[in-house]
Amino acid sequence: MAKGVKRAFRYRFYPTDAQAAELSRTFGCVRKVYNLALAARTHAWVLRRERVNYNATSAMLTAWKKTEELAYLNEVSSVPLQQALRHLQAAFTGFFAKRARYPRYKSKKKSRKSAEYTSSAFRFTDGRLTLAKMAEPLAIVWSRPLPEGAHPSTVTVSQDGAGRWFVSLLCEDPAVQPLPATRTAVGVDAGLEHLLTLSTGEKITNPRHERCDRERLAKAQRHLSRKAKGSANREKARRRVARIHARITDRRRDTLHKITTRLVRDNQTIVIEDLSVRNMVRTQSLARSISDAAWSEFRRMLEYKAGWYGREVIAVDRWFPSSKLCSTCGTLKDKMPLNVREWTCDGCAATHDRDVNAARNLLAAGLAVSVCGAGVRPQRESSRTGPPATKQKPSRREP
Repeated sequence: MAKGVKRAFRYRFYPTDAQAAELSRTFGCVRKVYNLALAARTHAWVLRRERVNYNATSAMLTAWKKTEELAYLNEVSSVPLQQALRHLQAAFTGFFAKRARYPRYKSKKKSRKSAEYTSSAFRFTDGRLTLAKMAEPLAIVWSRPLPEGAHPSTVTVSQDGAGRWFVSLLCEDPAVQPLPATRTAVGVDAGLEHLLTLSTGEKITNPRHERCDRERLAKAQRHLSRKAKGSANREKARRRVARIHARITDRRRDTLHKITTRLVRDNQTIVIEDLSVRNMVRTQSLARSISDAAWSEFRRMLEYKAGWYGREVIAVDRWFPSSKLCSTCGTLKDKMPLNVREWTCDGCAATHDRDVNAARNLLAAGLAVSVCGAGVRPQRESSRTGPPATKQKPSRREP
């Protein structure tokens, strides 16, 4: 089989009562081992300034299994427990490299329920997947076929808040190969009225999935708030709320997958704006709409798909005045309130649609960066890495 990129193929499955009980025990043991190892590494650093690595925590796991208090760790497969220690090591690596925050403890109610199995802990033959400690294969709904001849290298089993079970199979997909190079490029401006506006003038409607189900969600949350804590009825109400959230998330993800796939297949270069979504959602009046638009998820999908298919994604600096800059003559307008959707340039009298003009400016700035390494911060001299990508007024002290 030709080599391709590694992809995770996610499917839903319906476990038997015995399988569900086994997987629930595995989730609990994985969470326990992760928290114990995190506590051991934290205490070792606080008390002795000692860094504990994966090998040391693996030895600790062997010792924990021999104690009477943690003897139940022997009842589940050892592979997911070892994988939990590897995940903790990866979390600390990201922390020391200043790419992530300090690892946090896993919560029984809030943390994601998942367990990862390597090839030594599962058997995959003739489309039937059997995990360690289980006698029967999982009843998987094969919504799409795996690549021909593919064999999973790892299998991750998870359960979401709505109670749905999923299995993710990581394997190589030879069908993912770089696409033929083209000369097309597009600038993409993210917004709320329209989800995306392209430099070609096309506007993609914002489906507003959360707003469509807002009444149903509010009603379900009111029912949840009236239930007694710890009761069975409260758990039913919580599942009802979780199912609505899952519906919103699934529809949003499906929309973004379709949009990003089309953009990557049709364009060689895609220019976007480097938005600080984390800071933008602090604006109380817009936080809900920005979260519903999922700009960060759109960028994540766009970047990894571009890597798969040999495309280029350029992120223009967030301080670049794409909305206030005339894409025709380069005149920079002093102010541009959010309620102004169309404006006329004082320099060339051209009338612009705010979002289309911004997308065209992003495209021009991104191509300048790609071709000659020009900077895109005309108003911040200290942070510019190259000559400006937009027209500048001449300095008064010219030689």
